Amino acid sequence: MAATHSLQVEKLFSVKDYVCVVSGGGTGIGLMITQALAANEQLEKLVQDISSKEKHINLLVANAGIAGPKGIPESSDASQLSKDLWSSESPPEWASVFNTNVTSVYFTTVAFLPLLQASQKHPDHATRSPSVIVISSMSGIMRNSQGHFAYNAAKGATVHLSKLMSSEFEKANIRVNSIAPGYFPSEMTAKSKDEDSNKSDLPDEKVQEKGHVPAERPGSDEEMAMAALFLCKNNYVNGEVIAVDGGTLNLVPA
Repeated sequence: MAATHSLQVEKLFSVKDYVCVVSGGGTGIGLMITQALAANEQLEKLVQDISSKEKHINLLVANAGIAGPKGIPESSDASQLSKDLWSSESPPEWASVFNTNVTSVYFTTVAFLPLLQASQKHPDHATRSPSVIVISSMSGIMRNSQGHFAYNAAKGATVHLSKLMSSEFEKANIRVNSIAPGYFPSEMTAKSKDEDSNKSDLPDEKVQEKGHVPAERPGSDEEMAMAALFLCKNNYVNGEVIAVDGGTLNLVPA
């Protein structure tokens, strides 16, 4: 049984001396890295660069996401519906979304497996401590396309990929879990960002207008951090998909 002092929050969720790699992003350099990772030679070079500086990593956050084409299925007439969707999306656009949102997540994780497993040799890190957190989306769980068939389908694939990897990498004692965010401030949701801080602002009113978010506001940095720290530090959790969505999936069919 654990001593009371070992249950202090600063001990339970401390990532002091952890080596963490965060890949991907929706814009800017993060997006450039994500897309580059689809090419094995670029990915291998990145792993080599990190290996030259670190003997192991404790956490890999695979965060990749581009919205892709928008096709809104509004018409009840099948001919018009087909025309609208066919003209607003294309196979190359779908391929780009899947390449960024799914393929890069898989190959990034595979490339870092040796460095992740190496962390278990460190005396301060327990077996099953290395962790991968895949950032998926509530959009990959819900049945509503939100006018983004390619994005939602790709995020659905990312959700299942997380489950596949958690099962298959169990033999290496590497945990894989996923966070499925709801509406958080980002350039994808807010359509803009502050150039200095690289942060976006998403007013409560914009979320309230959607009419399906019980929390009636976007998620905060702190709330995302809590989910990530929990999955990073709890070695007894593997293969889970945690929706941090303000209750949206309670109202939108999943």
